[in-house]
Amino acid sequence: MSDRRRVVITGLGAITPSGLDVPTMWDAVRHGRSAITTLDDPEFADLAVRIGGQVHGFEVSSVLAPSLARRLSRSQHWAVAAADQALAQAGWTPGTGEMPWDPHRFAVIAATGSGPVNAMQHATRALDERGPRAVPLTLAIYGAPDAAAALLSQRYQAFGPAQSVSATCASGAIGLGEALRRIRHGYADAVLVVGVEDCLNPVNLASNANIRALAAGYEHDPAAASRPFDRARSGFVMSAGAAAILLESEEGARTRRATVLAQLAGFGAASDAYHPTAPHPQGRGAAQAVRVCLADAGVTPDAVDHINAHGTGTPTGDAAELNAMDAALGDRARSIPISATKSSTGHLLGASGVVEAIIAVQSLRDEVLPPTRNLDDLEFAGWDIVAGKARRQRVDTVLSNSFGFGGHNGAVLIRRANA
Repeated sequence: MSDRRRVVITGLGAITPSGLDVPTMWDAVRHGRSAITTLDDPEFADLAVRIGGQVHGFEVSSVLAPSLARRLSRSQHWAVAAADQALAQAGWTPGTGEMPWDPHRFAVIAATGSGPVNAMQHATRALDERGPRAVPLTLAIYGAPDAAAALLSQRYQAFGPAQSVSATCASGAIGLGEALRRIRHGYADAVLVVGVEDCLNPVNLASNANIRALAAGYEHDPAAASRPFDRARSGFVMSAGAAAILLESEEGARTRRATVLAQLAGFGAASDAYHPTAPHPQGRGAAQAVRVCLADAGVTPDAVDHINAHGTGTPTGDAAELNAMDAALGDRARSIPISATKSSTGHLLGASGVVEAIIAVQSLRDEVLPPTRNLDDLEFAGWDIVAGKARRQRVDTVLSNSFGFGGHNGAVLIRRANA
């Protein structure tokens, strides 16, 4: 492993229901404040499920000129804002001169499960109601999952590869893993990974409600809906937003005297090859992803101090995840503190892996394990789930899990910079 470059994190950004920057989001998560609200807009009135995590208070004029903003979906607005934040923390404010990295060795990855779905939905309605001439010409440019990556590469004049990574709710973790590999093996010096998702619309909500994947019946108390590992859990709560992480080689970061926030030490991915929506009951693919992740980092289960669980609050998903941790971590599994932060943020789908990697970095920095909300009746005896309030505890290594429909599984290992 000595011939592989170490990969470090130097910048973070977030536009989420829990906050419009990383400090605000982290403050909400560490204090267990819910970002889930009732969806009161008329377009949601007839839905069986009318709760979710919405982005509130975001002003696109703070990052984009009106002429460009009009052409883009709001998910792309959020992606730009989160990316700008990450780059600013890493030491470069876009628009203030050349970037401090070789632009030919700076890559961009947009991690998303569905891409800018609202653009296609709006265009389809326009076609049906007013005919072909009403379809926006911008759909062909900004309507695909790769559009955010292309947009950001142009914004920053980054000439390395720009692409999208899509693996449903594992997209963010897999995007981070692909970035890790590019830097580690010398294909790039820096990679900006932006997780972005905006499926909080009537079509996607109705589809997920129809397959009974969503927590239902909480319009009177939306903050109580997301209940990972609780006996009364009934499904996940959908959220929207974007998050960004800048990764670079450790030697590059040290050379330019950047502040290193943490290191991305390992990555693993695997497929259940089992069912379109249900996880393998024993967490077969999830366990394999975790094993590969630890092997990739060159550590044993004893090195893992904390787990940020995928923890969506679905009956089968939570059980399968703990089965996977048993299989992958052995005797160590039940002594590792586990947090399920989707109980606060909601589930940002393809962006969730990036959001939760950021939360892991903040946990390392502040020595705080965030709480799992709504865990009133733990179904799984013998597990150390951080519930009720945050726990102060030094940790050096956090395992962050991301699993999704289709049997996609990704895991990343985030460690202190000096670990």
